[in-house]
Order: sequence, then C-alpha cells, then structure tokens
Amino acid sequence: MTDLGPLAELFHRLNNHLGIVLVNAELIETRCPDAGTRTRAADVVQAAVSALDAVKEIRRQLPEGLLDSR
Repeated sequence: MTDLGPLAELFHRLNNHLGIVLVNAELIETRCPDAGTRTRAADVVQAAVSALDAVKEIRRQLPEGLLDSR
C-alpha cells in the first residue's frame, strides 16, 4: 500500500490555513463598519467553511487508514 502520510500532513496544513482565513474573515465581518466590506467578508467566511467541509469529505471518501503515517 502507498504511504500517504505526506497527504495527511497536507490535509492538516490546509485545515490550518483555512482556519486562519476563517477567523480573520469573521473578525472583519463582525467589526467592520462598512456594509460592503462586511458582505465580502461574509462571502469569504462561507467559502472557507465550504472548503473545510470539502477537505472533510475528501478524507471520508478515502479508504480507512489510508492516510496513516507508516
């Protein structure tokens, strides 16, 4: 079986980066007085959440144990 431990690490890094994008977009969305900027930040929040869900779905689609490090 192919060692996909590095792929698991990429999933982890992607989740970390998306989390940073999500937190910052949420801060802008809640603190910015400009309605247009809040709307754009809300779009970024929605996209980041959707991307996080996509990563989870990709992981679910892979056979169990495939991402385990060797």
